[in-house]
Amino acid sequence: MKLLLDTHALLWWLLDDAELPPSARRAIERADVVRVSAASIWEVAVKQRLGKLPELALAVAELPGLVRQSGFVPLVIDERHAAAVASLPLHHRDPFDHLLIAQAQIEQLTLVSRDPQWTAYGVATCW
Repeated sequence: MKLLLDTHALLWWLLDDAELPPSARRAIERADVVRVSAASIWEVAVKQRLGKLPELALAVAELPGLVRQSGFVPLVIDERHAAAVASLPLHHRDPFDHLLIAQAQIEQLTLVSRDPQWTAYGVATCW
């Protein structure tokens, strides 16, 4: 299985947080490849700068190294991903989620997320 971590799944993995359920943890451990989008790093950077992640004990500058140390594969944002966002229905308005959805569709990845709205976009999920 090829996975793409939603931002909260990434952070909970890195922090060994109990919010990440055992089923998601097992899926990550058993996956053929686990991808982490640059959009997730960007999302953490924006939210930290806005003061929306005061409890996060990691500096955003540490994330790329931690992603690689975890054995995850970075997923860059390319023009196909960015353009695909335009065709997504507006089930919700989170631009970071829209980019992750487009990447999951184009790269044929299963999203690891607790967000129930992903399925409305026809994206495979696990949690």
